[in-house]
Amino acid sequence: MNKGILDIILKAFSTNKKLVSVLIDPDNRNFGQLGKLLSLCNQKAIDFILVGGSLLSEGNIEETILFIKEKSKIPIIIFPGTSSQIDNNADAILLLSLVSGRNANLLIGKHVESAFRLKNSGLEILPTGYMLIDGGKQTTASYISFTLPLPADKPMLAAATALAAEQLGMKLLYMDGGSGAANQVSTEIIKSVRQHTNLPLIVGGGLKTKQDINRTFEAGATIIVLGTALENNPELLNELI
Repeated sequence: MNKGILDIILKAFSTNKKLVSVLIDPDNRNFGQLGKLLSLCNQKAIDFILVGGSLLSEGNIEETILFIKEKSKIPIIIFPGTSSQIDNNADAILLLSLVSGRNANLLIGKHVESAFRLKNSGLEILPTGYMLIDGGKQTTASYISFTLPLPADKPMLAAATALAAEQLGMKLLYMDGGSGAANQVSTEIIKSVRQHTNLPLIVGGGLKTKQDINRTFEAGATIIVLGTALENNPELLNELI
C-alpha cells in the first residue's frame, strides 16, 4: 500500500510541480470503459486516482477499488461523499470538511461518527478543506449537503474561507462546483485563494480542454481533477494530457 501521499503533494507544491488526478464514480459501473480509462491513466502517468461520489450505493466502492488495483499501480485516494465511504483497500482518504457551507454534520458531525473506523482502516488521512463554488446550476453535492455554494464572483470570500480552513489546521484545499457543474472554478477564485493561503490547492469540475487545464494550473492549482468528461469518453485523456 502506498504511503506518504501528503508528502508527495507538499513536495510538488513547494517545487511548483503540477499533478493530475482522475476521479472515478463507483456508481458508473461500466468496467469495460473503466478498464480503458485505467490503461490510458497508466500510459499518461496520472499521479492519483480519486474514487467517490455523492450518491454511492453500498458495496460499489470496494468492488471498484479492487478493480482499479488489478489494473493499475497508481495511488488511490477516496473522495468520500458520505462518512460510510471508507475502504482500507485504498491508499488514502481526503478527510473533507465542507468549509464553504454551514451544515455542522459536514463540518464535524459525520467525522465523529466515522473517527474510530477511520483510525482502524490504515488509510493515510488527508485533512482537507472542501469548498463548493457556484458552478451555474444546482449539483448533487450542494443538494445532498444542504448547503449553498460560494458565489462565483466573490474571490475574497473564497480566500477568507480557504484561509480559515488553513488556520483550523487543514493540510489541503479542494475546490469544485460539484459533479456535472456547468461552469468551472474561475481563475479569479483560484488566484485569490492561492494568494492568501499557503496550502496545496486541488481544483476540479468542468475541465474539458487543454486550455482549461493550463489556465487552472497557471492560476495556482497544484492538482487538477478530471472526472465527468472522461466517464463516457476515456480517449479524451489523450487530448487533455
